[in-house]
Amino acid sequence: MASITNPVHSSIPTSRISSLYLSKNKVSTSCVEVNTRSLAPKATRLAFLPLPEKKESPTGVCFPSGPLKFSGWSQLIRRRTTVDFSVVSAAAADADGREIEISDGHAKPSKSFGERFPALVTGFFFFMWYFLNVIFNILNKKVYNYFPYPYFVSVVHLLVGVVYCLVCWTVGLPKRAPINKELLALLTPVAFCHALGHVMSNVSFAAVAVSFTHTIKALEPFFNAAASQFVLGHQIPLSLWLSLAPVVIGVSMASLTELSFNWTGFISAMISNIAFTYRSIYSKKAMTGMDSTNVYAYISIIALLFCIPPAVIIEGPQLMQYGFRDAIARVGVVKFLSDLFWIGMFYHLYNQLATNTLERVAPLTHAVGNVLKRVFVIGFSIVVFGNKISTQTGIGTAIAIAGVAIYSLIKANMEEQKRKAALAAAT
Repeated sequence: MASITNPVHSSIPTSRISSLYLSKNKVSTSCVEVNTRSLAPKATRLAFLPLPEKKESPTGVCFPSGPLKFSGWSQLIRRRTTVDFSVVSAAAADADGREIEISDGHAKPSKSFGERFPALVTGFFFFMWYFLNVIFNILNKKVYNYFPYPYFVSVVHLLVGVVYCLVCWTVGLPKRAPINKELLALLTPVAFCHALGHVMSNVSFAAVAVSFTHTIKALEPFFNAAASQFVLGHQIPLSLWLSLAPVVIGVSMASLTELSFNWTGFISAMISNIAFTYRSIYSKKAMTGMDSTNVYAYISIIALLFCIPPAVIIEGPQLMQYGFRDAIARVGVVKFLSDLFWIGMFYHLYNQLATNTLERVAPLTHAVGNVLKRVFVIGFSIVVFGNKISTQTGIGTAIAIAGVAIYSLIKANMEEQKRKAALAAAT
């Protein structure tokens, strides 16, 4: 075959031509490779070489039957496209509305605020728990100053909470858990103790200063330990009994010189301690797979049914005769109804926040938080209402709170050791 001569006085031998077929002035294949070195000013020859199989020339220019491709540039284009696409993906969001975080080339949902700052969220829960508790105690006592009917007010507390739970169930937050006769039988004793303790606490709040009621209620750990020892048969360590001694001594000192002391307030607070102790005992027996929010809602409904009869029997005639009339005459119907509504809301919300807070922390933190909550309530009630206390009452209250703190710390450490031992045995 004759050689093909380049017009730029270069020739290509026939032996260098491969896979080139001319048919009716058409080239059916293949690839024209441009040697970049031959494109220098001093070398102007063009070489037609066969396209290597499974190997893409880094600087080749291909003329396939499809669209024109520049293999050398395509890698650069792909690299740039990947970078640009990653930037866009990093700013995208998933179907739930959470931002997507790009890590090692993989899209992952970014952490929520609570996951990134758990301590801050837990601190906020503690703050709201204390805040709502303090507001409830202050507003509750102010209502008793012009409407001294604790049985009826207790019904209002539970009624507002029950309505709140029913509304939440209606919208599915949370979804209502079904209840049967067995669960009802387990929750009824818990609800009865809850109703009794709640009513007696309110009777004490109405009769004496809020700070004194909470000082008496500091004895609740003593009743819990006694019930565990003598009712449930659990062996209570000597260290726990010794830590309760300051509690008993402090409450006794505070009671002897409390200026607002009366037997109604004192006995009611003691009955409240006993009722809440048995509530804890029955609660352990009523442990089910139901979540705590639904359990508390059912307990509130049953407790409301227990609270209505004594309110009607004990305070009903007085309320109908002059109780409502006097309260409306003093503060007006709007403020009266508003106060009743808000004390019910604050009562329910602080209990719900307490449950949510205690689920986020360890038992030791729970114990410290519970003691600090009582200190906050006593301190704020003294400041807001200007209650005068004697020096001995102040010292006794401080000793009682310190004893509760020591008891709570010891109990929390014991529970933590039991949990670790159970976990080790399970693994």
